[in-house]
Amino acid sequence: MKITFFNIKPILFLLLIGFCLILHSCHSEPDKIQKEIEPPQSTKEWINPPLFDSDSAYKFIKKQVDFGPRKPKSIAHKNCGDWIINKMTSFGFLITEQTGKVTAFDGSKLPLRNIICRLNPNKKNRILLCAHWDTRPFADRDSINQNEPIIGANDGASGVGVLMEIARVLNNENYLSGVDVIFFDVEDYGAPNMNSTFFDVQSMNDTWCLGSQFWARNLSAEYIRPKYGILVDMVGAENAEFPKEGISMEYAGYYQSKLWNIAEKIGYGNYFKKKIAPPITDDHTYINQMTNIPTLDIIHYSVRPSSGRFDFGKFHHTHADNMKIIHKPTLKAVGETILSFIYNI
Repeated sequence: MKITFFNIKPILFLLLIGFCLILHSCHSEPDKIQKEIEPPQSTKEWINPPLFDSDSAYKFIKKQVDFGPRKPKSIAHKNCGDWIINKMTSFGFLITEQTGKVTAFDGSKLPLRNIICRLNPNKKNRILLCAHWDTRPFADRDSINQNEPIIGANDGASGVGVLMEIARVLNNENYLSGVDVIFFDVEDYGAPNMNSTFFDVQSMNDTWCLGSQFWARNLSAEYIRPKYGILVDMVGAENAEFPKEGISMEYAGYYQSKLWNIAEKIGYGNYFKKKIAPPITDDHTYINQMTNIPTLDIIHYSVRPSSGRFDFGKFHHTHADNMKIIHKPTLKAVGETILSFIYNI
């Protein structure tokens, strides 16, 4: 879903070079049972978070996939957006639709629909949770039907499904702080390759994440900036790995370390790896650079055994990104870690 130094999505080239120079380099319990969480060593008393229901998150993912590919200007895109708004409203969130038009890398004029959901909107102590809800309009990494849109079960729907379940839980638990949940549109319409139409690598990078760029450029002066942000992207695959990604480390290193430590303490260190990964262009890039909200990215970003390079999985931007690869234990690991972090940061 993003571009990296390894020719998947655009990279922040100069940043990556500097980043690289400093390098020398599960059996799950029954889903409905809240496991006992050992508190991290801290002077603050540990708060057991409410139960994250991965069955519920899975259903939210499947519902999105059932609409079909959610590429901009499609009926599936409109219907899925309407469903997200109705569902989040039922969870007690105040909804704002941020609409506009953006220009894609190929010159296409695309309608944009960011879905902004706020719990306890008058609270000044706020957090930001975000994901993208659109899907790739073509399968550029597949060997067949490359011009057809992907269904995006992992790349798109998984992040939305996890956040919708967290939203449901926070509302049911009468969470007292403010929460902004933003579902960004037109994230995945970026240029597949560098070509002569781009002045440099950065201009190619900027063809991605158009929804988060639009949001960041149009923040009102009255907007209450959250204390921190968490972006979730491609968080549903079996045996997913979430390393410490470079942009997150640079801008939100304190929160990244805290979250990864909590993940390890509650038994999810096999997902949240302590390894360092090169920076990538994702929605958090523009949130960090344009809004001063320290935002980390939880993203499937693992080493390819054959090459030793980082990749987003063999199903990435292919038609294999479907419900068959969605794994409930992975959803639970991500959801429970985020809830544990929210309640204990």
